[in-house]
Amino acid sequence: MAAKPQEAGRAITVQLDRLLEDRGMTMTELAGRIGLTLANLSILKTGKAKAIRFTTLAAICRELDCQPGDLLGYDKKDP
Repeated sequence: MAAKPQEAGRAITVQLDRLLEDRGMTMTELAGRIGLTLANLSILKTGKAKAIRFTTLAAICRELDCQPGDLLGYDKKDP
């Protein structure tokens, strides 16, 4: 299930759980591969991140063999 941000007006969803499951990879493994702390990756996964660096996004996409649109979505129904 996609994580939804808690703040009103933020309609960006993060599909990290699904991508990790599809690839048989753990959060710990991904964090180690991209050089991000598990805590910061968890913030992204739960939708609580307020921003993401393009270098981080590129590293996640490289390791998960995906496109940014596979990881991030836009929920039009969110206020």
